[in-house]
Amino acid sequence: MRKIKVGVIGVGYLGRFHAEKYAKMDNVDLVGVVDINQERAHLVSKNVAAQAYFDYRELFGKIDAVSIVVPTPLHGEIAAACLSQGIDCLIEKPMTTTLDEADRLIYEAESRGLILQIGHLERFNPAIMAMKDLLGTPMFIESHRLRSPFHDRGTDVDVVLDLMIHDIDIILSIVSSNLKEIQAVGVPVLSSSIDIANARLHFESGCVANITASRISGKQMRKIRIFQEDAYLSVDCAHRNITVVKRVKNKVSKVITNELKFAQGDSLQEELATFIRSVRERTPPMVSGREGRRALQVALMITDEIAKAMDQPKSQNRA
Repeated sequence: MRKIKVGVIGVGYLGRFHAEKYAKMDNVDLVGVVDINQERAHLVSKNVAAQAYFDYRELFGKIDAVSIVVPTPLHGEIAAACLSQGIDCLIEKPMTTTLDEADRLIYEAESRGLILQIGHLERFNPAIMAMKDLLGTPMFIESHRLRSPFHDRGTDVDVVLDLMIHDIDIILSIVSSNLKEIQAVGVPVLSSSIDIANARLHFESGCVANITASRISGKQMRKIRIFQEDAYLSVDCAHRNITVVKRVKNKVSKVITNELKFAQGDSLQEELATFIRSVRERTPPMVSGREGRRALQVALMITDEIAKAMDQPKSQNRA
């Protein structure tokens, strides 16, 4: 079986994990890693036995697929250049900072028959994957995503695009209805952008999702609670377990509770393996460019609502 030739563009905190996991895959040849920080590029390349590059364009003609793990504002430019060279792309979330950039990437990928996968990593969490088999028709969803301690990684975008977009993506993947209304508030605390935000999504089906994300917290939390007819699900993404509370059929006051626990596993490994499988088999990715765009669109609508609540000019990111 021919090995898929892969590169990683951006080998900072997360990108180096991409490189390390590709390097261990039997069906992958990690050709090179790219970073403008030459010392970092050399260090990572040495650890994974790959070539170090300082300009992503040096990978052109050498690879079949690439992970793009650079600051979000650079996603659009770099991904468009890679797609134009016939390279399948996995782009870390959020897909881009603007819908125009997202649309361009979708067009480039679809018109060329290329794989465009968006790195919404939580989709590969075993608790989230198992949750979907337990769903009926969600009527109320509540999520909390709190990061601790505060650090400046990810602050090139606000908390909505940094953290909340994980839960936006999950909710959009399980609610089969169009959005009707968004209400949102948020404030900057330790950075120049929004650090804590709350959004309330109203769907045409009647489902309501209340989403909170903060990168300033005394403790870590990644939980989603789902309420539906005759059942309540509490999904702990961090500890990878699900609590299911169900009403016993025809008995109003009697309920049963089940605790489902899952192995910690390796969500990033699964995400990358799925991407490579799509590249090899030419099958649709787990999280497509169109799904990434939809999550981005809702995230930008939320940031606009926050700006409105703060009486600030609207974000220009929507275009």
